[in-house]
Amino acid sequence: MQLIRWIALPLIGLALGWTIRWLYARFQLSSSEQKAERLKRDAIKEAEAQKRELLLETKDELLRERNEQEKELRERRNELQRFEKRLLQKEENLENKTAAVERQQAAFADRERKLAEREEEISHQEEVWREQLEQLSGVSAEDAKKMIIQSLEDDARHDAQGLINKIEQEAGATAERNAREILVSTIQRMASDVNAEVTVTSVSLPSDEMKGRIIGREGRNIRTLETLTGVDIIIDDTPEAVVVSCFDPVRKEIARRSLERLISDGRIHPTRIEEVVQKVTAEISQIIYEEGEKVLFDLGIHHMKPEGIRAIGRLHFRTSYGQNVLAHSKEVAVFSGMIASEMGADRDLARRGGLLHDVGKGIETDGDANHVELGVELAKRIGEDDAVINCIAAHHGDVPHSCVESVVVQIADALSASRPGARRETLDNYIKRLENLEKIAEEFEGVDKAYAIQAGRELRIMVDHEKVSDGQAREIAKSIARRIEEQLRYPGRIKVTMIRETRITEYAR
Repeated sequence: MQLIRWIALPLIGLALGWTIRWLYARFQLSSSEQKAERLKRDAIKEAEAQKRELLLETKDELLRERNEQEKELRERRNELQRFEKRLLQKEENLENKTAAVERQQAAFADRERKLAEREEEISHQEEVWREQLEQLSGVSAEDAKKMIIQSLEDDARHDAQGLINKIEQEAGATAERNAREILVSTIQRMASDVNAEVTVTSVSLPSDEMKGRIIGREGRNIRTLETLTGVDIIIDDTPEAVVVSCFDPVRKEIARRSLERLISDGRIHPTRIEEVVQKVTAEISQIIYEEGEKVLFDLGIHHMKPEGIRAIGRLHFRTSYGQNVLAHSKEVAVFSGMIASEMGADRDLARRGGLLHDVGKGIETDGDANHVELGVELAKRIGEDDAVINCIAAHHGDVPHSCVESVVVQIADALSASRPGARRETLDNYIKRLENLEKIAEEFEGVDKAYAIQAGRELRIMVDHEKVSDGQAREIAKSIARRIEEQLRYPGRIKVTMIRETRITEYAR
């Protein structure tokens, strides 16, 4: 029984605890629900209060906006009223002006009508006077007008011709005097010495035994030297001297210096010859460039490409009729600058054209182009100005002059080349060369006349049209050119011009 009591008591305690816990939970749940309900009611009240506040603010904002719009509308209405008032005033002013203009037009129309009536009266009176004058003079108005115009035209032509003749005479006298003064002043101011140096073609030897060493075993030394330098070395009976021959002055100078250096050194064999020629070639190349730069510096000419500088420097070793071409070109540049300055032309352009006018003489070529064509081609290649190119192309009169500086360069070239002592060709040799040219042409059958012109640069031939056809004339020209090449020695190039024409003359008796 006691055991049952010990078992029942805990069960009763557990049941009682569970009941109490359940009642407490119910109480807590009921309290939470009440609290949630209160929070809900408070939130609803608060939301309604905020809603009422928002509605009031919105109404106030709408009221303010409506007041502002009404104010703006009132201002615009007032502005429109003012604008309408101004428009009305302008319309009234325009109506007043229109009325004034209409009154003026009416007055002008009335005045024009009166003027037209007056002009008609005057025209009628002029017609009456004209008829009376024609009756008295016996000449119509049109004939009188022509006579007066012709008389005035004759008087004007006579006066104009007299004035033109006077101006031409004064201009001719003034131009001739000014030109003479410019040329004389230029020549007097030029203080350069006449340079008549001739390229040395002979090399002195210490003894005749040196000739054998230069020739070498089986001629290998002389062949090596000639192959490397491109010259002909002539060893003859001349005592203690050999002759270097080549049309290219630069190669001739390389060969001369190389030979002198080999003779001085004493070691002459193919390997040593090759070394010396290479060194001398490099030295000559440097000298060429330095000479070109020196001339450009002396003349104050800038912005020249290296190819142009080398072409100018090569003229240092070139001579023409005994005159050093570089010294001649420098002299022409100085003359051109002086003359251009006196004339008011471009002095720098004239100097540049004067320096480059013979630059083609320093260019190596295998073709048959003359120094003018080669110079023009080089100037175009290095980007020279068109006026400078024309100075080169026109200095022998082959093409027309396009600028006054080109004419100045041609004049300066003539001054430098024709001064006494400037060139070493004698008058006898010059005349003999021209006579030989004409003689060669006259030897061909069918040639009527032959003239050597342009200082021997051109041979102009006239043939008999009855004996020579066009095709034969072409062949004769080629044959004459070949014979000139074979028989004569001359600088530059000679142009052979063949002329065949038919002339028919009849007389009316």
